[in-house]
Amino acid sequence: MSQSDVVRIALIHALEESVLPARRAFAEVWPEAFCFDLLDTSLAIDLAAAGRLDESMTTRFETLARYSLAHQGKAGATQAILFTCSAFGPAIDALKALLPVPVLRPNEAAFEQALEHGSRIGLVVTYEPSLASLRDELQAMARQRGRAVEVVPILAKGALAALKAGDGEGHDQLVVSACAAFADLDVVVLGQFSLARAAAAVQGVFAVPVLTTPGCAVEALRRRLEFNSASHASLSSHRIMP
Repeated sequence: MSQSDVVRIALIHALEESVLPARRAFAEVWPEAFCFDLLDTSLAIDLAAAGRLDESMTTRFETLARYSLAHQGKAGATQAILFTCSAFGPAIDALKALLPVPVLRPNEAAFEQALEHGSRIGLVVTYEPSLASLRDELQAMARQRGRAVEVVPILAKGALAALKAGDGEGHDQLVVSACAAFADLDVVVLGQFSLARAAAAVQGVFAVPVLTTPGCAVEALRRRLEFNSASHASLSSHRIMP
């Protein structure tokens, strides 16, 4: 693959625990892509303290996004941006019309897949400020499709703190324990990138599909950019030369 063929993707994080799951998803799904990371952990801290997303946080997201587009690297210009923190959906949506490249929310691809599996959707989080915004995002996507869904919130209390303390096994056990109390679901979405590590353990609890946000996001982003590239090539081949 030549340098001009390499796809350059910006990954923008508000939790350091999201970096490794994003990298793993790209390694598994799209190893040819060139990814780079921008991390601002103060965003998650400030959101938890404020209890709501405010204008200054949205501005900071735009600053990070525009920074990621400002300079070309060894793989050329940045061709897409993937945000990985689930609590900032409205701020990310505000950027979609402003930026010249595809911008993907961390959860939208997983939610799209979840809607194909049924109407009773389990939504697992470990970062409580994400819960309301993710529920609203999923329900809004369902309404756009003329669907009615029941979002079943599953909060794994203490799991994120365990992960931040370096106790990955404890994190996974707390997530599984939280999920074990729920049944009669059509599909389960692990609503944060940091939860992807627990996917196999959670799948042991449920007989329905368990979706991870990084895996779904990378698959969707690859399809979108490859489709755009194929469409551009087709248009170029049919252009009438003078």
